[in-house]
Amino acid sequence: MPIAELGGISMNYDTNGDGEPVVLVMGTGARGRTWHLRQVPALVAAGFSTVTFDSRGVPPTRAPGDDWTIDDMVRDTVALIDHLGLGACRFVGFSLGSYVVQELALAYPQRVRQLALIAARGRTDPFHQAITRAEIGLVERGVDVGEEFYGAVDTLRLVSPRTFQDEEQVAIWLESFQMARAGGSSAVLPQLRIEIMPNRLAAYRSITAPTLVIGFENDMVSPAYLSREVARSVHGARYVEIEGVGHLGYLESPEEVNKQLLEFFHSS
Repeated sequence: MPIAELGGISMNYDTNGDGEPVVLVMGTGARGRTWHLRQVPALVAAGFSTVTFDSRGVPPTRAPGDDWTIDDMVRDTVALIDHLGLGACRFVGFSLGSYVVQELALAYPQRVRQLALIAARGRTDPFHQAITRAEIGLVERGVDVGEEFYGAVDTLRLVSPRTFQDEEQVAIWLESFQMARAGGSSAVLPQLRIEIMPNRLAAYRSITAPTLVIGFENDMVSPAYLSREVARSVHGARYVEIEGVGHLGYLESPEEVNKQLLEFFHSS
């Protein structure tokens, strides 16, 4: 993957395909390559090009300091688009990535052609605030509970009860999350802090781009009712809820997620 030097940040990114651009923004601590498991192949096959990247805080992307904000992540995304010479783009955001592109749509409306928000929130609910603050506290105190613990907690929080009925699948998720946590959480501490967001629902009434919001029935991290709140706030937004999947519904039910994305992108 190439590296773009973007005014003090070295961003690791990837592009695929030759059609109109879709920029995909990943959630907290996750590599942009995660999109390549399911969404990038479907988008490229449908005639789009894709841009994926590792956000600041996610190695090998490098950024100075650890006190940056959601506005910095928005500017990073726009800087990458400018670096690639792209005009108005379609965007897909997941979780924290949805927060990034929601704010981008407000600050740079001319850069957004369509907006697809997966597991979106317009505010932080009490449970998410509590568990995020707990993890921040552990990291700030230098407490290392180990990847086995984080792997188990992440599996419980991020996948659906349906998946827990398949012990082989659960074993795969456990191993995957343990590997993802092997480097600890300190690198993404600023992203964890950004996870505790103010109530932005009133502001999102000013989003003008055509918007699709996808919620997941069994999502414990971004409960579906919070995604519905975002859809109600954005004028004319379409809301779709996918049954039987958790926070990682784009991996648990990729065919349905991709179907919704492609139908939406082909509509304009």
